[in-house]
Amino acid sequence: MSDVENCIIIGSGPAGWSAAIYAARANLRPLLFEGAMTEENRVMGRFPMGQLAQTTEVENYAGFPSGKLKEFIDSAIDPSRKYMFPPVEEHPHAVTGPELMELMRQQATNFGTRVMTDDIVSVDFSKKPLVLNSSENGSFQTHTVIIATGASANYLGLPSEEKYRNRGVSACAVCDGALPRFRNKPLVVVGGGDSAVEEASYLTKYASKVYLLLRRGEMRASKIMQERAFANPKIEMVKFSVVDEVLGDDDPRIGVTGVRIRNLQSDSTSTLEATGMFLAIGHTPNAKFLGGQVDLRENGYIDWKQPYRTITSVDGVFAAGDVADDYYRQAITSAGTGCMAALDAERYLSHAGIH
Repeated sequence: MSDVENCIIIGSGPAGWSAAIYAARANLRPLLFEGAMTEENRVMGRFPMGQLAQTTEVENYAGFPSGKLKEFIDSAIDPSRKYMFPPVEEHPHAVTGPELMELMRQQATNFGTRVMTDDIVSVDFSKKPLVLNSSENGSFQTHTVIIATGASANYLGLPSEEKYRNRGVSACAVCDGALPRFRNKPLVVVGGGDSAVEEASYLTKYASKVYLLLRRGEMRASKIMQERAFANPKIEMVKFSVVDEVLGDDDPRIGVTGVRIRNLQSDSTSTLEATGMFLAIGHTPNAKFLGGQVDLRENGYIDWKQPYRTITSVDGVFAAGDVADDYYRQAITSAGTGCMAALDAERYLSHAGIH
């Protein structure tokens, strides 16, 4: 068992690194668990650096316009970390997800954040100090915890889907929809709920056509969202159908070329030509390791107990980013709640007379 920490942060996406920057600047000497480099974490989208580490261009994060980013990144990032992302010349439109996460990580460590490449697998919040149990490095005691473990997008589980992930397969239209590979090309959206209609409607700003793939003969979306879909001439419903296989080219510049679908009524297959497939079948918050010791909402996301605060049901435990936010789910909003969680933790420690 280690000495008692002031603040432990679990998670290494925008929320985690932003929390670390603010906590470190407040002299809390935060310890951040970024996750382990395991195959399970890779498959489940829980690799270190969060979901952005698995994306390409990030055009909508303020402060990183396209331009001469290479010189800035070369001067800012420790050379030993350069292996984590491709050369910026390959992505001239904006900063890439891995680059942005590395910049955040570097900024956090510059202020003294300590980083462990390990997973927190269980917790004991029944006593003070709070106890966190890691996979490889034993147990840790801490006065405050910031949970920033994010949420994993739900995928279909097809090998071809995994093969073309980030090369035409995505689970975030707002993140990726404006990329050049999707502009003025047909796209496929899988799902029938409100999120699917929102994704499809958003994509019509860029795509020539959007096929909305429905397992059933009708949408599960609310009436107003259904009306929006029916009123959009670029959206075509494909009913009683599921994805059989994602088709594509091994050339990374091409990626997805189509989606083979199977009709559930006739069991026949057909192909939709498309340069992208977007999954809108929900997200799963990464909160299982908490073992039910923090209150969750009905949909599994951590429950913020006060408006505009990151306070959870456990004294001294705060939540930031997509593990608690089921509405916005953007990098920039996650970073904002990471800042809020660090400020909440610092004020909690100050009020308790600990720091």
